[in-house]
This record gives sequence, C-alpha cells and structure tokens, in this order.
Amino acid sequence: MNKKFQLSFLIALLTLSANPLKAQGILDQYIEIGLENNLVLKEKSIELDRSLLALKDAKSYFLPAVGFEASYTLAAGGRTIDIPIGDLLNPVYSTLNQLTGGNNFPQLENVSEQFLPDNFYDARVRATMPIINTDLSYQKKIRQNQVLLSEYEVQVYKATLVQDIKIAYYNFCVAHTAIEVIQTSEALVQQNLRDTRILYENGKGLPSAVLRAESEVENIRALLIDAENKKQNAANYVNFLLNRPIQEEVIFELQEPLEAEIALWLEEEDLSFRPEVLQIQTAERIQETALQASKNYWVPKVNAFGDLGSQAFDWAFDEKSRYALLGLNFSIPIYQGSRNQNQIKRSELGLKTIQYQKELVNNQLNLQLQLTKNEINTNLSALRSAEKKLESSAAYFRLVERGFREGANSLIEFIDGRSQFTQASLQKTIASYNVLKSLAALERQLSTETY
Repeated sequence: MNKKFQLSFLIALLTLSANPLKAQGILDQYIEIGLENNLVLKEKSIELDRSLLALKDAKSYFLPAVGFEASYTLAAGGRTIDIPIGDLLNPVYSTLNQLTGGNNFPQLENVSEQFLPDNFYDARVRATMPIINTDLSYQKKIRQNQVLLSEYEVQVYKATLVQDIKIAYYNFCVAHTAIEVIQTSEALVQQNLRDTRILYENGKGLPSAVLRAESEVENIRALLIDAENKKQNAANYVNFLLNRPIQEEVIFELQEPLEAEIALWLEEEDLSFRPEVLQIQTAERIQETALQASKNYWVPKVNAFGDLGSQAFDWAFDEKSRYALLGLNFSIPIYQGSRNQNQIKRSELGLKTIQYQKELVNNQLNLQLQLTKNEINTNLSALRSAEKKLESSAAYFRLVERGFREGANSLIEFIDGRSQFTQASLQKTIASYNVLKSLAALERQLSTETY
C-alpha cells in the first residue's frame, strides 16, 4: 500500500510541475460533476445505505427486546372437571347443624368447572434477550461483509465511470483538434484557390487547375462538416455521462501525455487493492462464515425472558392478579432429517464456487493489465512515429508551398503536400489521445483512489 501511495504522490507532483494550472483542470471538474450527478451511482449508494441498515438490524438482535402482549378469552363448552363438593361436605354440615341445633351450615351443590377460561384476560410486558446464539454472531459477520461488498461495488462503478468520462472527453478533444487542423488546411486551400484563379486570369494557368483547387476546397469543407458532427456527438456523450443537458457546452482543454507519469504506471504490478479483488475476497469470507455457521448447528441456544403482568377473570386487577415471571429457554437440535448436513455440503460447494471465481478474476485482471501495458507501449511508439512524420511532412509542405508560389512545383505536388501535412497532423492528434485513453484504462486497473 505504501508503494501505491508513493506512485500516486509522484504522479500528482509531476502533473503539478508540468502544468500548475492543470491541478484542477476541466477534466477533473467534469469527473467530479459525473461522480456527483450519475444516477446509477446514486442508486448504488442507496444499496449501500440499505446494507448499513441491515447491519444495524443484525446488531440489534444482541440487545434486549421488550414488548407488550395481551389476550382475552370467552369460552363455552369443552371439557369439564366435576368437583363433588356437596357429596364431601354435606354429611359433615348436617352433623354440625344437629350438634349446634341450628342451620349455620347450608347444603352445597356439586360443582362442574370447564377447562377453557371464560371472560379471562392475560396482559403482560415481556423482555427477552439471547444469552447463547451463535447464529446471531455469524449473521452479524455476514452483514458486515455485505456492507463491504456494497462499498466495493460503488468503488468499481466509480472507477469505471471515471475511465468512461476520461475516454469520452479525449474523444471530444480529438474531434475538436481535428477541426482546428482541418480549418488550417481550409485556409491553405482557400489561399491556393485564390492564387490559382489569379494565375488563370493572368494567362499563366489552366481552367483544370482552378477546378481542381475548387474541388479541394469542397473536400475540406466536407471533412470539416464531418469533424464538427463527430465533435458534437462526442460532446453529447460527455454530457450524458455527466447527467447534464445534452446540448450544454463542453469546454476544450489541451491534454498531453506525460511520459514520466506513464513510466511510473508501467512499473506498477500490484493488483491486490483493486476493488474487484477485494470484492471477491469479501464474498469468499461470507461463504466461509456461512460454512462455519452451518457446522455449528449443534451449539445450543439459550434465551432469557421475564414477564410483568396481570391475569384474572372478569377484568379483576388486584394483588392476586398481578404477577412476575422469569425464565430461560434452551434448545438443541437432535435430529432434523439430515438437513443440517445438507446445508454444510451446500456451503462447501458455495465456497468452492467463489474460490474458482476468485482465481478466474485474478487471471483476468492480470491479463488485462499486461494487454493494457502492451497497448500503451504500442501507442507510444505510434505517437513518436506520428511526431516524426508530422515534422517531415510540415517541412516538405513548406518547400512545396514556396515552390508552388514561385512556379517551381505543380498544383498536384502542392495538393499532395497539403494532404500529407493534414493527415500527419490528424494522426499525431489521434496517436496522442490514444496514449491518454490507454493510460486511463491502466489507471483504472491500478489506481486505489476511491474518489
């Protein structure tokens, strides 16, 4: 991680020293706007918030739960129990009446009481709290890792969005620069048309030369219209990524590759902190936790509970109806039709699947890294070649243009020189931004910045 930090620091230092005003350039501003306005990113942020709430729920199960419960019953019929109070006490009461010579002890009827309570209420406040429950601990660990999964998913999308914004803006810059090159060529062919007409009017030229010069002007105009359409399309796509009105102006700012910065990125090989790697590692931990939870199915569960309430008939509420109750619940599975063993096997298979995916992701990321580095080297070679070709074509065109004005070179040579110069300028622009686009892909693969 220290090497990553040093790389980021050196790149920032090089960027500032190369162009101090570019520390917060227009591209950086667009990236901030895109990260702030992107609708998909907002949706993923909501998913992260939901994961955090789920984690809070998992933690809340370790705290006491208090609730109010009440029931009221009316009953008629059902089983009864006969209590022979009269048969038991009436003989005794009769004897007592004879001995006392009075009637102080009346005769009693036998009683029949039904089992179902009639006009009976039971209201209580119950508090429960888990004492031993391994499922809650494992569930908490799973929720914590699911929060990390959501965070890494947001980081993955942010990194991809940053790369897309950079590439879209580079495409816009290519189109913008192409227009400038074509406009320069248009000025040249317009001047050539004027010179050709003057020569023709003075009897030193041919009508075919004027027609050819006019044709070159029309070709340049067609190229200019095509370039303007490409620029508008590129600007529209930039605005789409920034979630702005499609017709809003996109500001051009020259972007140039810094070879020192590129060299630092090319030396980096560490992919261990890439969000995709951390994401698959987190998914593996979730499966390992699920497997541990499955294997500990035999651990008993103990819960404590306490009741404060009142129960009585006919809505009576007094010292006899009020009660307090404390207790423990204990449960342990003995036999459940091999469901627990099947769950262990399913968790083991899930873990193997994640491990295979982890290996595949690592191989894919390493392959992408090497392909991107090779692409950067190829684009750098193409850029150096385009720069040399532009120098030679510019020198050749200057000679041909001077010779054409002096009558030493033909119109065909002038058009060929101008065409070579225009193509070389466009190729140099395209090659330069191809390097930047491949560098954006490399930054996407190696950067640990969370934006």
